Amino acid sequence: MPETFWEPEVSDQNRESQPQNPLTEAAALTVSAVDFSALEERIVRAVEMVKHERQARVEAEEKAAKAESEFHEQLPKLERLQKEINSLVAERDQVRQRVERLLSQLDALEL
Repeated sequence: MPETFWEPEVSDQNRESQPQNPLTEAAALTVSAVDFSALEERIVRAVEMVKHERQARVEAEEKAAKAESEFHEQLPKLERLQKEINSLVAERDQVRQRVERLLSQLDALEL
């Protein structure tokens, strides 16, 4: 692998032993240009992915803030309904006790 992406994959020893051929240099530059183009495409894809992920994060944060706001709006209603349920349970217990007392009085009359 070359030390940098724009250098051809030719060692220093091979460079000295090979005669400098313009076609070889052009081929090496072409390979480097292809490598550079591939790197450029990867960078563009990475930038697009980062943009997409940032937008998704912003949308998720907005959604979470909206949900939290709705929760805080509903909290008083939840507390009111919980009190109402507790009240209805207490009322039901009172009615059940009264009915049991009336039934026991009816049982006493039948004797």
